[in-house]
Amino acid sequence: METPESYGVYRDEWGIPHLRASDELRLVHAQGRVTAYDRAWQLEVERHRAEGSSASFLGADAVTWDRFARQSRLADTARRCYAAMEADDPGTAAWVRAYVDGVNEGLAAGAARDERFARTGPTPTPWEPWVPLAIWIATHILFAGFATKLWRERVARALGDEAVTLFATDGPGTAGSNGWLVPGDRTTSGSAIIAGDPHRFIEDPGVYQQIRLSCPDYDVLGLAVPGVPGLGHFGHTGTAAWAITNAMSDYQDLYVEQLRRADDGTVHALGPDDVWEPVSRHTETITVSDGDDVEVEILETPRGPVIVHADGDLGADAHADTEGHADGSPQTLSLRYPPRVRLDLGFAALPALLRARTVADIDRAFDGWAEPVNVVHAADSAGGLLHRVAGAVPVRRRANRLRPVPAWDPRHAWQGWAPTPAEPVQGFAVMANARGIASPLGVEFAPPHRADRIRELLSGSADWSPKAMADVHRDTYLASAAPLLALLPGFEDLTPAARALRTRLLAWDRHMAADSADATVFSAFRSATVRRFAADPVFEGLWGAPPGPAVFHPWLYLVPKIGYALEGLLTTSLVPGLDRAAHVRAALEETAAADTPDTPWSQVHRLTPWQAVPDLEATEWPGLGGDHDCVNATSTVPGFTDLTARASAARYVWDLARREDSLWAVPLGADGVTGAPHHRDQLSLWAQCELVPVVTDWTRLDKESI
Repeated sequence: METPESYGVYRDEWGIPHLRASDELRLVHAQGRVTAYDRAWQLEVERHRAEGSSASFLGADAVTWDRFARQSRLADTARRCYAAMEADDPGTAAWVRAYVDGVNEGLAAGAARDERFARTGPTPTPWEPWVPLAIWIATHILFAGFATKLWRERVARALGDEAVTLFATDGPGTAGSNGWLVPGDRTTSGSAIIAGDPHRFIEDPGVYQQIRLSCPDYDVLGLAVPGVPGLGHFGHTGTAAWAITNAMSDYQDLYVEQLRRADDGTVHALGPDDVWEPVSRHTETITVSDGDDVEVEILETPRGPVIVHADGDLGADAHADTEGHADGSPQTLSLRYPPRVRLDLGFAALPALLRARTVADIDRAFDGWAEPVNVVHAADSAGGLLHRVAGAVPVRRRANRLRPVPAWDPRHAWQGWAPTPAEPVQGFAVMANARGIASPLGVEFAPPHRADRIRELLSGSADWSPKAMADVHRDTYLASAAPLLALLPGFEDLTPAARALRTRLLAWDRHMAADSADATVFSAFRSATVRRFAADPVFEGLWGAPPGPAVFHPWLYLVPKIGYALEGLLTTSLVPGLDRAAHVRAALEETAAADTPDTPWSQVHRLTPWQAVPDLEATEWPGLGGDHDCVNATSTVPGFTDLTARASAARYVWDLARREDSLWAVPLGADGVTGAPHHRDQLSLWAQCELVPVVTDWTRLDKESI
């Protein structure tokens, strides 16, 4: 056990922890301890979610996630990966274990600061060394969007195989990001600048932790995932820096399984060559704080854990139609995902990144990256630049990427691992989840609007400074409005109110600015269009509540799918029966007749973060500018709500000339305890896309008594 004298904890004016220790094991121990002190509630929520036990204090609403976490074997995969790490890489295993020891040392004091423990009842229990790996898996398990394959299957049943990618937004998923790298020949300092922002569901406490880690071997600052050691996604070592975005790669597969149960309770699955293979089976119990316990059957075939179990499938015809049951009910599906296959989460990259001095060091570190698959930007003070993909993507047939595939067909087996592309940096390097460097590894990508707009903005200057990057972060131009607005001039015989609205919309500057009433009116018009599209009989087969487990329902509702894919649906030839012009015209008349109030966009476009339990503060969350296709990507759900739950989970600007000129911000603050001085002290700045200075001078920090 470490003693307080083993390291020092310092804070800047924003309460951000700066840690200094005599060696890296003491340092990572300090990271765990300080994180537990600042964010004990968050850590325990994430641990329970990774273990599938959050309903024990969050109640029945958490059962859906807990069932998925158990059926997909998140915690068991983490245990296996950690055991493999201990055997193959004991140094990294010891480093992770030191972090966990620090968490365990700080949990009690951290829990005593937070009234949510007393209010909901959980008592922190010691972490096992594999828990950070479980949190990492749970955080990223839905990043690759395998649930989209369930949607494509539903679309194919309703509209035919040719329409399987009809709703591709090429759109917002669970996670995305902006990132850009400006070489030194276009900066005021002559050194590169890396900037951007990861887009995630905004949570309270925030999903990223600003922190600095310093020991004789390195001095690194960046954004940590609470509960995980190191700085995996965004960091600056002084002479080198890196940042990532979601590559939108497809690296998880769903297999249609045919199962049969023997009289003795054993289960078998039909595998390749018509061989019935044994299925691992046991039951687990989810404890529910405000209800009856829930028993969950855990099944795992040679492909992977069964995450969708169709009632009545046991004993079904072994060669049932792979398109699913005729009534549209779910198929039995197993999930194959790389960490469970490889027993490797790539955690060796985390300490290696901290030790990086050059782009070459960062590149080597990311060679070992596994999960999730990311696009990487990196630069160093000597002029080195890097733009590459990192992560494990299996080689298999294209059909695997589109929809669930039959487990008994050997053609759908994995055939090794795909090489990760890299490209030279020529001019600006931009990553915004659009098609580009990662195209060979994915199916659906984000629309090009954010990436194109960032390039356009960066091209407007040849002397970029860190402070000027805030102008890129806050940009609200909505290029995706163009196809919808382009239909308006062709309408005749409109009512006077609709003609006036058309004139107003066509004169609008297409910025979803916080103070723009035109943006509010456009959103109302767009939502009316989405709802009318969704009500068209051509989509009747997609109406109603989605089938299958509720954890996947966000990917399976028609209105959001149309809202995000509206731009493509306005021009596609795949649904000839859809009278687009009639729906848009009717939506224009509807919006004009509704007399939408002239209120600023920020009055209706407000932040709504996720909280495990409601806090006791009467918080008025800020109104925001932006929208899902803006660089300032504050996502609405067109046709459903103007509120935003998904936005920039952090913003950063890494200056390779002088690290002390770097900038950053998070949506709330450095402290995870409700009511603490630094819990929400960055919120108002974040809402305006302002950033706070990075502090590197130890004399400007206050040492904390620990």
